[in-house]
Amino acid sequence: MNLSNLICAVFACALLFTPAALADTDTDAINQLLDGLHRDAATADFDSYFSRYTADAVFLGTDKSERWSIAAFKAYARPHFEAGQGWEYHPNERFIMGEGRLRWFDEELWSDNYGHCRGTGVVKKTNAGWRVAHYSLTFLIPNDVAAEATALGIAAEDASATP
Repeated sequence: MNLSNLICAVFACALLFTPAALADTDTDAINQLLDGLHRDAATADFDSYFSRYTADAVFLGTDKSERWSIAAFKAYARPHFEAGQGWEYHPNERFIMGEGRLRWFDEELWSDNYGHCRGTGVVKKTNAGWRVAHYSLTFLIPNDVAAEATALGIAAEDASATP
């Protein structure tokens, strides 16, 4: 190998380990994590789905009562997954922000049952790779019908609070 080839090889290797290249690798890994999370939920793969969370993760569901530790979320999901009934959300768009070992994301999702939804969360880089530390799922309600939709929610809460 001549000197010019050696210099080119060293330069090419240096480019592979630039912060931008490492960020792209992390972004790809986070996308794979979240895509796998949705795939595992759709196929009701309990072990794979929950292996994607940190041990101290929190999941916020769509109901105001649904703030679950990962242990509580597993207890809720297990009978559904064992019956082969997961949930299916298709990511349409995702944004990943931050740097270092913590990143945050938001993703616009589609559900045949609920229409447009949004998932937001925090992922953490662990010794085992990227894991979900916090996930929040919300329904997206068009502003034109928000008053009607939230009135239904208020009425349902009032009805359940009445003895």
